[in-house]
Amino acid sequence: MRRLLALALLFTACTTTTTTTKPANNDDALRTQLRNYVVGFMRLNPTVNTYLGGAGLDPSLREADGRLRDHSSAALAKEDAWLAEVQHGLEAMDPATLSASSRIDREVTLAQIRFQLHLHQVRKYQQRSLDTYTDEPFRAVDFYIQGLTQTGPTTYGTPDEWRLIVARTETIPWYLANAEQELREGIAANNTPDFRMLYRNGITTTEADAKYFDATLTQIAEERLAAGPDREKLIADLRAASTRAAAAYRHLGAFIASAFFDDPSRESGVKKQFAGDRFVFGEKEYDWALKNNLRVKKTTAQLYDEAWPIVQETQKQMIELAREIGAKHNWPLPSDGNAAVRTVFDKLGEDYPKSDAEMIGWYRDAAFRLVDYARKTGLFDVPAEYKLDVTETPPPLRASIDGAAYYPAPPFKTSGVGRFYVTPTDNDPAALKENNRAAIADLSAHEGFPGHDWYYKVMTMYRDQISPVRWLTPGAVEDSSSMWEDSMSGEGWALYSEALMAEPPGFYTPEEHLYQLQGKLYRDLRVRVDTGIHTGRLSYDDAVDLFSNIVDFQSGSCRDATISDSKRASCKSAERAIFRYSKWPTQAITYRLGKDEIYALRHAAEKRPNFDLKRFHLDFIRMGSIPAGYFGE
Repeated sequence: MRRLLALALLFTACTTTTTTTKPANNDDALRTQLRNYVVGFMRLNPTVNTYLGGAGLDPSLREADGRLRDHSSAALAKEDAWLAEVQHGLEAMDPATLSASSRIDREVTLAQIRFQLHLHQVRKYQQRSLDTYTDEPFRAVDFYIQGLTQTGPTTYGTPDEWRLIVARTETIPWYLANAEQELREGIAANNTPDFRMLYRNGITTTEADAKYFDATLTQIAEERLAAGPDREKLIADLRAASTRAAAAYRHLGAFIASAFFDDPSRESGVKKQFAGDRFVFGEKEYDWALKNNLRVKKTTAQLYDEAWPIVQETQKQMIELAREIGAKHNWPLPSDGNAAVRTVFDKLGEDYPKSDAEMIGWYRDAAFRLVDYARKTGLFDVPAEYKLDVTETPPPLRASIDGAAYYPAPPFKTSGVGRFYVTPTDNDPAALKENNRAAIADLSAHEGFPGHDWYYKVMTMYRDQISPVRWLTPGAVEDSSSMWEDSMSGEGWALYSEALMAEPPGFYTPEEHLYQLQGKLYRDLRVRVDTGIHTGRLSYDDAVDLFSNIVDFQSGSCRDATISDSKRASCKSAERAIFRYSKWPTQAITYRLGKDEIYALRHAAEKRPNFDLKRFHLDFIRMGSIPAGYFGE
């Protein structure tokens, strides 16, 4: 990364001020408070600690990599008392005695603490956070494996690192026992998960996790652990711990099946008292989250109303482009605009990968075409050694990852790689057609380059200039317990990256540009859908139909008995998307809102003399993964 380092030094020099203003009095005191908060937070949230590589920030956090979070009522009560104490200390500090950057750090921390206390004490979400309980142990282990030290050409992980994996795996039965107790308390309080989550996470994901710990984890150790005197014992210990973890997952699955289902073989077999939509966030909660978590000044109602004209404008652009593509290929198109777009999509779908393996290869190729484009145009300074890892989504994460996702390398550590996950289709031809040659580039720009992978790599370069508090993901890294504070900048940047690649001279072919506009369309529609389903303005099934009709230009209802294979694939994809939004209120809106914030900042900066786009991008990323509402001024 030598060229990037040189650019970083140049950027720092360019932004150094010559003012002699005396530093604000309380900056050092605040930094001490915030460091104590960050270390305490990561000790209480071991999975977030691993995700961020906390031991690289404070060596004492290394032991947290061998644990899982304590979700018991007693532990949460103790945690909340500590959070309230930190909150009191920060509120007692006069913001006027802080520098601008420190004021932001203080405000960010207070918002995080308010969220955590609200989650535990008002929503009592620990009683129903089933996807947290099924996903967190796997993610904790998988994140740690991502950051293992390379010990040879094909081996990873020192014996001490593998001992931590064994220790963490050994805690899974205890962790899941706490989860079961919290879920039982939720049943007593009528505070239970939605039936869809009960089936997909409680029945399906628990079995996927059990299979992972039954076989896959030990297999990974056998492949990656280098030869040495400790190897055989470590593998034997991991196998024993994994067997117990798998049994604990199956025990949790059996509890879910007996407690919540009459017929656990199907989603509709849920018991009558747990049926119906239980995912709805509510307008009051949504408005609170907009203000506290995302730093958005608008109300839920405003976002819902404003979304539709934006959706319609994007549709109009797609119809115009589809007709240009049709004329280019001499394809006869229907007079109806939506039908014309669908016809073009169907034609483009004929050039599709014939297997999941080929599909993932196409994503990898598209990612590196994007890198070459950036090098040739000088849009970014990309070092020769830049590497992007594209891999298949592991089974335990497939219930949460629809299509693709990205997980960064732990930023506080110097080891580990980011992963661009692509979810396999089980070689379903209809689904593979949705990942045709023209459709690949836009998603690669979002998840890979210059989207998430580039964003996190550059931000990590500046980690010493970014307050540690701006890296935290309160609630969870990515599940229904998450605050989504980081999503406004991270997902906003990724969607901005898609649009950036369409700016002149332009990376996309017209066919790829049509899919880029489709990506914009469904992020535009997400604002309408997410605010709609969580406030009762849209039903779940109506949202599925709307998503299929608008995003895929597939008319008709997904509830019709006779639909085409193409419509069926569209409906299946749409339902997975709505399920995700139902679990993760406010996350879906962060893409478009975050992108809009970046463009608003850029347009303001462009009015200044000597505007430089590269410098603007660096300036934005250096702010860290917090909403732009904190630093727009």
